[in-house]
Amino acid sequence: MKFSWKDSLFWIRIRDSYWFMPSIYSIFSIIAVAITTMVDVYYIQEVKRYIPELFLTTRSTAMSLYSALITSILTMTTISFSSIMVVLTTYSQQFSPRTLQDFMTDQVTQNVLGVYVFGFIFALLNLVLLTESKTKVLISPFFTVIVAIITLGFFVVFIHHSSRWVQVNNLIGKIQDETYRVIGKKFSEKSYGVYEQWDENEVKRIKNKERQIVKVQQSGYIQHVQFKSLIQWAMDQDVVIDIHFQVGDYVEAGTPLLSYYADKNKDEVNESSFRKYIMIGKERTNLQDIEFAIQKLVEIALRAISPGINDPHTAINCINRIGSLLAELGQEYKAYRYYSDQEDELRVILEPKQYFEYLYKSFYQIRLYGKNDVSVMNGVLEALYKIAKVNDEKVREVIWDFTLYMIKAIEDEQYYSYDYELIKRMADQIAEVCEKDPDQIPLTNHTERGRVNKESL
Repeated sequence: MKFSWKDSLFWIRIRDSYWFMPSIYSIFSIIAVAITTMVDVYYIQEVKRYIPELFLTTRSTAMSLYSALITSILTMTTISFSSIMVVLTTYSQQFSPRTLQDFMTDQVTQNVLGVYVFGFIFALLNLVLLTESKTKVLISPFFTVIVAIITLGFFVVFIHHSSRWVQVNNLIGKIQDETYRVIGKKFSEKSYGVYEQWDENEVKRIKNKERQIVKVQQSGYIQHVQFKSLIQWAMDQDVVIDIHFQVGDYVEAGTPLLSYYADKNKDEVNESSFRKYIMIGKERTNLQDIEFAIQKLVEIALRAISPGINDPHTAINCINRIGSLLAELGQEYKAYRYYSDQEDELRVILEPKQYFEYLYKSFYQIRLYGKNDVSVMNGVLEALYKIAKVNDEKVREVIWDFTLYMIKAIEDEQYYSYDYELIKRMADQIAEVCEKDPDQIPLTNHTERGRVNKESL
């Protein structure tokens, strides 16, 4: 089982931090300054006859140019930061505070900030080094102009990018695409063994071994588990790990993190060596947490149906996207409980989240706060119908039970006849695709208010 530096949690923490891309651009900027300065000092006199005069600049002109470019780059940076604050404020107040990280970790946002840092450092260092240089003719100002033009291009791109991100439909689409990626990665083919079932006698034999409990050192959310590295560690130590949590859970310091089973005569295991394979942080992330990724859409939907905003169309859009994700999850879902090494030896035991848990966490809050809005409830039922239609019988059983749960929340005595018929029609379609008796649907009493004689129309 081979590992690369890209598999380490240390690299994941650095890669996903806000300062990573700007730092990379800063390093490249310093390297670029060093190269252009060397050309100006050591080589320009020898090659200037081969370079068009348009590309060469005197020291006095270069100083004026650098000063103007530094000011312009700072101005663009200031406007961009103002745009970022507007987007973050909009996300926090109208959508969900959990969506802030989606914008800040977006590749375009980080690359634009990196280009600004590159341009500013490049112009500033060239200006500083220019005061120490005695060269009369320079080529570095030409490259600084190129950098400034590129920075201007990224500025235009960022303004367009920010205006698109502040539109809720684009945000919803971005979250959906990211969640698809998380689902695909979670259930993709692994370099280690994953199984839903294991020999019960072997599991009992393992759990009869000496058990050691490892406790949590710091409180926080389980953000990421490096299963490949954890399995390799268990293989090297010849132990079997039983994990007591799931990704996305909040753990308190001092509570059991996991247990491992080893032979009684085995040497002491270095417990601190595997903690680097389990990332615990102050907030949830969607690195491996499918539920958290879906929860962002749920929060946007709840904000949309709140009295202060009252935008049911956005809520229905979120519900449709949640339905698409749950449909995809139903097709990909496997209740992997046992993880083995390449020798097919059991190494890790982890109780998985059931499909029903994802379904319940996706809609139970919408059920509570949207039960009096017929469009929202019908949107949920329509999403359930589409999930059932594209999945197998096992998922359909779960969908049918959950449909009955959703319909029980409807205060149908407050619904007019058209509202009732809309809900009843969709519930009947779910019953049909799930091959269930529609009479089981607890939707019988409805008001006569608003009933129209269709035969007279």
